[in-house]
Amino acid sequence: MNLALPEESLLLTKSDGEAAHTGGKRFEKGSPMYHTMLRWLQAGAPDDAKDVPQLKGVELMPGALVMEGPGQSFRLKVRARYSDGTTRDVTTTALFLSNNESSATVAPDGTLTTGTRGEAFVMARYGAFTVGTQVIVLPKDTHYTPPSAEDDNAIDRLVNAKLKNLRITPSPVCDDLTFLRRAFIDLTGTLPPAERVSAFAEDKDPLKREKLVDELVQRPELIDLWTLKWADLLQIRTIINGISYNKNVQVYYNWLRDEMNAGVPLNVLAAKLLSATGSNLENPAATFYSLELDTLRVTEDAAQAMLGIRMQCAQCHNHPFDRWTMSDYRGFMAFFTQVGRKAGEDPREKIIYNLASGEALHPVGNKPVAPKFPGGEEPNVKGKDRRQVLADWLADPKNPWFAPHMANLVWAHLTGVGIVDPVDDIRISNPPSNPQLLEYLAKRMLDYNFDIRKLAREICLSKTYQRSTHANESNALDSRNYAKATVRRMRAEVLLDAIADASGAPAKHLTLPQGMRAVEVADANKTNYFLTTFGRSQRTNVCAREECNPTLSQALHLLAGTTVESNIQTGNLVAKQLAAGKSPTEIINELYLRIIARTPTAEESAALQGFLGTPEQTKTTLEDIQWALLNSKEFLFNH
Repeated sequence: MNLALPEESLLLTKSDGEAAHTGGKRFEKGSPMYHTMLRWLQAGAPDDAKDVPQLKGVELMPGALVMEGPGQSFRLKVRARYSDGTTRDVTTTALFLSNNESSATVAPDGTLTTGTRGEAFVMARYGAFTVGTQVIVLPKDTHYTPPSAEDDNAIDRLVNAKLKNLRITPSPVCDDLTFLRRAFIDLTGTLPPAERVSAFAEDKDPLKREKLVDELVQRPELIDLWTLKWADLLQIRTIINGISYNKNVQVYYNWLRDEMNAGVPLNVLAAKLLSATGSNLENPAATFYSLELDTLRVTEDAAQAMLGIRMQCAQCHNHPFDRWTMSDYRGFMAFFTQVGRKAGEDPREKIIYNLASGEALHPVGNKPVAPKFPGGEEPNVKGKDRRQVLADWLADPKNPWFAPHMANLVWAHLTGVGIVDPVDDIRISNPPSNPQLLEYLAKRMLDYNFDIRKLAREICLSKTYQRSTHANESNALDSRNYAKATVRRMRAEVLLDAIADASGAPAKHLTLPQGMRAVEVADANKTNYFLTTFGRSQRTNVCAREECNPTLSQALHLLAGTTVESNIQTGNLVAKQLAAGKSPTEIINELYLRIIARTPTAEESAALQGFLGTPEQTKTTLEDIQWALLNSKEFLFNH
């Protein structure tokens, strides 16, 4: 700064580009920002007064935009709210960003210009706050006929309202057998039995889909499936940093399943984990604190698994694309800094207790930061176990994070795509594709007292869930608005169980008892080549979820590996069917029903008959057909 000649201050000449520097030009000479800084320098660069109002929030207006045709413009406005109750238009000093510049660009002054058809999320940053607005851009003069709303439930109405704005026509509802297979896989992680497929195809009851869902949501396999998903979130595995926790893990997993099977609400379950105290062998929930000892990791894992927030970026600097600051990070971390751990009598035992001392120190200034709920208040923790205070807040129905996150997890599991996706990355710059739908599902989660079964039932009975995967011209490129169902590969454990079931072979995994399904295996470190190749989660962090994207290694293992062939030989299904006196045509029908939940088409039947040779070759040919079906996309994918 040059207070004698303020105009020559490097602070000005570098900022307006007159003096070259690596930071580049920040504003134009003569602009409002230039004159503001010049006036401050001319006044002698005074410090702020002690009672300067603090920034408390920012609003970007309008909240949403639907615009038609490219080249259209609209001026956005940003309004800041201060601690003294005043507001100020800060549009010219906010930073604007767009996550899809092909559909919408935004100039430094807040002028938005439309491009090609699509969606964009435009963000404005001011101070430590980032806010956003959704922009939908449509082709000019789009011809569109909205679908009939007959018998739609609330989910459908919210999804269709978004599709109407986008001028997208949804695909029709899938056929009965596709629905049957989809519901079995999504709700129980199993294939429908062959006899069930035949019966469902012949059933004329108009309520048969509803009755099926009512049955499946009460099946114990649903609990197995959701215990597996929570085991991923909680990173349940035996080997951590070279130390074996085998007994602890099995007890922990069994406790988790028992809690879910007993219908313990998810918010209560999460609160038990956060506030767990005592021996991890006597109180298995305490394993939450014995598997991870680093306070930073505990903080980040708890935020991500239970709130859907990735706070890692705010550990050493304010989050560049979200609201979280270093103070927010340390404020949440302060709930976990007083976790005490000591060894028990058993070498595998850890005692978790409240140390009643220990603070989270801010990296700037090294001063203690008081415990603070994410996006909320600083609670009174004096004389209290801070974790219990956090647990009570988490379980409170007024908690703004937990219900939406849990609802989004259920929705993503059933549809393949989260409303916020990835599901554990809720932030301003990764907005929900349908905010109204997420808000509704969160409310229903509260209405249902965090019962997965009830929310899953409502979702499965919607037309949105039941839509076909077949695209039409308007929705072929859509992947986030549920205009059609998503084709998904079965997760590794479910697929391995499905191969055994479809082959008539009993489940047998590693050293585990015969009959134990892969989805019931508690430990992520207990694996085999198939599960590893097909991307079973290693549970090394909350992000390390099971990977369902197909790979070349997977295809080669199915074609030439031992899994499919060994299950065919162990199940010996074709030989049993032949011994029962069934004809080759009947056996082919049976294979189709068991493996892909339908009978062969006329064309398929005719083609397969051509492969049947002499009676001596019949068994081999039928097993080849069985092998081919088990390698088909129709079997491997949930559609």
